[in-house]
Amino acid sequence: MLAMLALPQYGLSTLFVIAFISATLLPLGSEPALYGLVRLNPELLWPAILVATAGNTLGGAVSWWMGYGAERAYEKVRHHPAEHRALAMLRRFGARACLLSWLPIVGDPLCAVAGWLRLPFWPCVAYMAVGKLLRYVVMTLALLQVMPS
Repeated sequence: MLAMLALPQYGLSTLFVIAFISATLLPLGSEPALYGLVRLNPELLWPAILVATAGNTLGGAVSWWMGYGAERAYEKVRHHPAEHRALAMLRRFGARACLLSWLPIVGDPLCAVAGWLRLPFWPCVAYMAVGKLLRYVVMTLALLQVMPS
């Protein structure tokens, strides 16, 4: 099964799904899948990085919408906005804070909080994409150097 999923015709779609799921609040890392696919199919380095970036960014966008929906539901129940120091700091940085969506542990919830705060969707997605692309490029190239075939 694993060998089949690593085939080029299946590997990129599998990588997309893994990267998408790992960008939600579910604890899953997509870097091992990206590294494994590139190790088995070196010619897929850049397509795999772009597919992982697209899947991870789309997952971050879904997290943004989940945060947006959660905030709307919360407001209907509480009738006043929840202000915390962390939320105020995130609001101050605005969409640029989504550049940090690549960080472990806090990155995925950051996308949801951006939606909660109703930060502008498309700028948030653009910053998510840049941060995630840089992470995948650095992590994959570093792993290929550290663990050569």
